[in-house]
Amino acid sequence: MIEHELDRYWKTVVNTIQDGIMIVNKYGIIVSINNAFERITQYRKEELIGKTCQALNCDICDKVWENCNGHWCALFRTGELQKRECSIIRKDGQRIHALKHASILHNDQGEAIGAVETLTDITELIRKDHQIEAYKRELRTTNGFYGIIGSSPVMQQVFDLMVNAAQSDAPVIIYGDSGTGKELVAKAVHKLSTRMDKPYVKVNCAALTESLLESELFGHVKGAYTGAYRDRVGRFETAHGGSIFLDEIGDLPLSTQVKMLRVLEEKTIERVGDVVPIPVDARVISATNRNLAGLVQSKAFREDFYFRINVIPIHLPPLRERVEDIPFLAEFFFRKIRRKSRKNINNIDNKTMDILMRYTWPGNVRELKSAFEYACVTCNESMIRPFHLPPAIVNQAPPGSSPVKKSFNREEIKKIELIETLRETGGNQSKAAERLGISRVTVWNRMKRYGINAKLDIEINGHPADSADSMSRS
Repeated sequence: MIEHELDRYWKTVVNTIQDGIMIVNKYGIIVSINNAFERITQYRKEELIGKTCQALNCDICDKVWENCNGHWCALFRTGELQKRECSIIRKDGQRIHALKHASILHNDQGEAIGAVETLTDITELIRKDHQIEAYKRELRTTNGFYGIIGSSPVMQQVFDLMVNAAQSDAPVIIYGDSGTGKELVAKAVHKLSTRMDKPYVKVNCAALTESLLESELFGHVKGAYTGAYRDRVGRFETAHGGSIFLDEIGDLPLSTQVKMLRVLEEKTIERVGDVVPIPVDARVISATNRNLAGLVQSKAFREDFYFRINVIPIHLPPLRERVEDIPFLAEFFFRKIRRKSRKNINNIDNKTMDILMRYTWPGNVRELKSAFEYACVTCNESMIRPFHLPPAIVNQAPPGSSPVKKSFNREEIKKIELIETLRETGGNQSKAAERLGISRVTVWNRMKRYGINAKLDIEINGHPADSADSMSRS
């Protein structure tokens, strides 16, 4: 193959490559580009050849030109550029992301005569990465932060504190009313820490007697007490290398607090009935719904133990103090419980959401979840309406909310539901059927069964009835 034929084939090869190729002389003037370079930059050959490579406005080249030390490009100083992410501006003004490689070209005498640069368009990959991150953010919003739902400022502060607390091995204590999610926070702190692959052990300090609690925490040896037929490893040993979660620590007996203080200070435990110290390395995370500072004042809790466990306190707000999170929590529980029930329930009625927002939630998030478990059992329509909520929640609604019977069975629910829907639709039975997810014939049959007659239109369009009973006709 003669030389000019080889040159022709090489040109074909270069133009077949999907990566952009650009050749510049030693002054940075573009002398050649391939077809892919035209496609990536949207410039034609005649628009670039003869101009400097600065015409592409490469973001990393700006930095190079600032530190050139006598060279027009630092490439002539280093000799090559490998796998550098950059961005350039196309002819249409859009900035695209690229992966750049470059090398110096030398003549037979070893003198630098120019450089060759390849450009791989990774804009689509970057876009997909951003999309994946967006999906991850959406997933975190949907499923919460390690299972904890909340976008309110106070919960964002809690999340930040959890992340920071996880970077330390100091004891963490979580304060919060019952049902606020203290155990979820404890698990999250463990999962966020370097101990995430090690054991996570939970102990409920309020569920055991004093003697049994010490055996659970520290273990016992055979014969330590009646019924101790063999040696038993305690929870602290089981949690070695990981975390131990002491729930309801405010109920820990004073005598056990003394022994726990030694564990925290000396990192050793002694099994019940033994005097041999056993080294343990377990990060202590505790939780309580009690006022420990008040218990210290009343001598019901040891002050030295309090200061030892109260190193990193995390306060979980009650649900009534983060009302803006209720719609997110409601939607989360609704969808989760609906999937389990396999019922054809499509939505939460606006009036239902109003009641949820006004309720004080003494049982916090746990009570909200239970409310949707109840609602999904009682609801046989396409939408969760106020009558499907537990009576205690509906009956606490403040004045001005929708009137609801204080006690009702399934038929009463259907009757009140139908009356409210007909009111909202101005007596239009077709629209009422559509909202309830039933047929118009079913609406008509229920009106007949419940004694709701044509006079309903007068009550809807004129003076609405004050109660469901005043709208019934026998």
